[in-house]
Amino acid sequence: MLVLSRKCSERIVIDFNGETIIVHVLKMQGKQVRLGIEAPVHIAVHRQEISDKLAAERVA
Repeated sequence: MLVLSRKCSERIVIDFNGETIIVHVLKMQGKQVRLGIEAPVHIAVHRQEISDKLAAERVA
């Protein structure tokens, strides 16, 4: 796992096989961080609990 520190308004860029995903740090308040994620339309972006639910539905 890569662990990065970013300040508000900074970004992380993920490039995978020519596809670029950008994670923006929008706001930090207490223990919460608000993120914005830019990804190509064909790449699904979900919170983990939603991703787990979708995976369980596919198995059922």
